[in-house]
Amino acid sequence: MPLRALVFVLCVLLTCLCTGRVRAQGVPPYPDAITNRLVYPETPLRSPPVSAAFRDPDLGSLMVRVTDENSDPKGKEDYFYNPPQDDNEWSVDDRKFYVAVGYDNANLAFAFDPTTMAMSSLPGAGVGGGLLIPLRPGPTFSFVDPDLMFGTALREPLVISTYRFSTGVATPLFDTTACGTQPPLIAGPDVYSSDSTVSDDDSRIDISAGGRGAGTRPFVIVYDQTLGCRWYNTETGQIGGLWGPTGQTSTPDRFLFNHSKISGNGQYVRISRGKEFYVWDTTSLDVEPCYQGDGPPYCDGYGAVGFDTYINEPGVLDELNTFRRPLGDLTDFTQLINPLPLPHLWGMETNFAWSNGRLNSSLPVCGTLYSPAGITEIKQPYDGEVVCIETDGVASTIWRFAHNRAVWDPEYFWTQPLGNISLDGRFFSFTSSWGEQLGNTGQGDPRTDVWIVHLD
Repeated sequence: MPLRALVFVLCVLLTCLCTGRVRAQGVPPYPDAITNRLVYPETPLRSPPVSAAFRDPDLGSLMVRVTDENSDPKGKEDYFYNPPQDDNEWSVDDRKFYVAVGYDNANLAFAFDPTTMAMSSLPGAGVGGGLLIPLRPGPTFSFVDPDLMFGTALREPLVISTYRFSTGVATPLFDTTACGTQPPLIAGPDVYSSDSTVSDDDSRIDISAGGRGAGTRPFVIVYDQTLGCRWYNTETGQIGGLWGPTGQTSTPDRFLFNHSKISGNGQYVRISRGKEFYVWDTTSLDVEPCYQGDGPPYCDGYGAVGFDTYINEPGVLDELNTFRRPLGDLTDFTQLINPLPLPHLWGMETNFAWSNGRLNSSLPVCGTLYSPAGITEIKQPYDGEVVCIETDGVASTIWRFAHNRAVWDPEYFWTQPLGNISLDGRFFSFTSSWGEQLGNTGQGDPRTDVWIVHLD
């Protein structure tokens, strides 16, 4: 280990011994995490070197920094971040993960040792250690095969493709221009795709298609590897394809959308449009809206899709008042933290990550809290933290792991502490400027890096 990294680790360990942390409270699946409601001020901590494991000095979890200004294979001092749509960024064996890099929305993969939390380069990686994944923004690891990813091709953005790390080869799987959409999807300079998500057995792949980007997309494409292609044109309300009923959707709403994401069971697709969203039951023509508003069914706020369930925090009564509902009936919501402790807390927003919830909707949902006003002072429990929330209805446990040290600048969306969780629930990766210590890019934009917290 380099001398600088060794000195850093020793200093952090000494700090942890002196803080008198309260640990080992015994609530599974994270029995070593803090579950009380005390306020833990944020201890000043210089940004650590890459791949040197350290403990959060306040909440006690083991952490590691993934990227720094030298991680860019193109030699730029760019920013790194977690994609914003809770894409599955971890291989099923925890031995690979990917991050997004600022230029061209490229994606870099790294090898990871889940025992030591050490990172290394994958075969074919460039300078800085990251392997450039030859897929468009928003690819996803397989839920079954640790060697496999799904996405859309770089040069053919309407072609669903796979990528194997062992061969370094991207292979076309299905050309969505042959899906039979109305009007026809035609590849061109203004027709893109993104948001590749898969069901828990990899049998169905969903992409957002058409338009130049978020807010301009008209097509949800669902490709079933046995049955073929199915599509929904949100601009016309028409649904068609090789399986399931065809015709006009049940909702009269016509719109262009931002992102889409398939559920773990492959039956539902959540379609986001700003702060409101829709859920399409792909076995039918049913599309259920969930509108923004102050009253029921409380659809506002960031959310996450599970196996057959949706979880969101709409900002009602308390900043952590989180709701769970079946994707088949968005009005049937349940308050996860019940009763809400007093006093009610305000000032933070929550980003959720629940990729493992697509395997099992009873697993804890995890996320980050951050100030939308960029305030860094810790005044309340959970301020600026990485947390997980119980979803099984047995209790209302909130597990607390680390301060994320992110400072949100609304001009730069990637400065949010966007996160992602490994499929076994052991690791959580997130974006942070580490208290704005990371400087700026060559273009003057704020730098962020990706960090990993060990949740065990």
